[in-house]
Amino acid sequence: MFSYEDHFWMGEALKLARLGLYTTSPNPRVGCVLVRDGKRVGSGWHRKAGEPHAEVLALREAGNAAIGATAYVTLEPCSHFGKTPPCADALIEAKIARAVVAMQDPNPRVAGSGIARLREAGIRVECGLMESAAAQLNAGFVSRMTRGLPRVTSKMGMSLDGRTALANGMSQWITGDDARRDVQRFRARSCAVLTGIGSILADDSRLNVREFECERQPLRVVADSNLRMPPSARILEGGALIYSAVRDEKKIAILEEKGGAVVVLPDGNGRVDLRAMLKDLAGRGCNELLVEAGAVLNGALLREKLLDELLLYVAPSILGDMARGIASLGELSSLDQRVGLEWKDVRRIGRDLRIMAEVEHV
Repeated sequence: MFSYEDHFWMGEALKLARLGLYTTSPNPRVGCVLVRDGKRVGSGWHRKAGEPHAEVLALREAGNAAIGATAYVTLEPCSHFGKTPPCADALIEAKIARAVVAMQDPNPRVAGSGIARLREAGIRVECGLMESAAAQLNAGFVSRMTRGLPRVTSKMGMSLDGRTALANGMSQWITGDDARRDVQRFRARSCAVLTGIGSILADDSRLNVREFECERQPLRVVADSNLRMPPSARILEGGALIYSAVRDEKKIAILEEKGGAVVVLPDGNGRVDLRAMLKDLAGRGCNELLVEAGAVLNGALLREKLLDELLLYVAPSILGDMARGIASLGELSSLDQRVGLEWKDVRRIGRDLRIMAEVEHV
């Protein structure tokens, strides 16, 4: 169905889409290449919400050369008016002859209507080329549109025997400088970074992007059931979102004066309702959530089947059975209760290993 040339040009469109890895949120990452008579006549990628979409930029570059061209687009052209006009209409007006689309837009406002509009205008549309690569690039956006939840990845730095800190809480630094720099890139591409209040009290973490140039900082989020956040915490500088299970108006006023915003979402057991928290974050446009927390929060997310992926940095060291583990799951009485993983990628980062694993939800 698809030729070698089709694969090549869609690959070029995906390269363009990846340029928006750190900037497009909450919009999806999209690239477009216009090809006529075997030559590229226009290309573009969506950089930031509110700015022109990939198709519009490609059409601007192509001008009249877009007439009769093939558009290779990594995501179905939009069919609705948002901050910008519909891209499907722009392609129709430019009189392209064919559109090759990697994947249908999961946004219910589009969901096939952009493709239908192109076909109704007489444009030949073919879908599904390199769909898995396009979906992976926008896994968070797909999750938010289809599940109403962000895609949740937990980052853990650990020893070879799965320990994240000594029994006394000391953890700096288990992994090396290269691994810590690598984490900065994952922070930068995430819409939000989540930690638990225990990590704030222990390390006074800021959770901001450092040592890496980026146009925006991710939203900093803290799960703080009993509202123990110190007003002097560094994470409040520049703003932070705090989820609590208690409504202490006096404490909330103090934290909000320092730059925090407090949302009270109790689960009925004195803790933050984690699923409600994720739904709230999705409602704020959060596609990708990076968790940098301790065993308590990681364990709770795993038990409630809310973690999608693990980002593990494994140091060549052993800390022993007295050191702290990566997730508090309680005592398991059967191997059937274990958390299953699927290895997705393993590579060396400096002296450490980086393992990316999908969490299996049975």
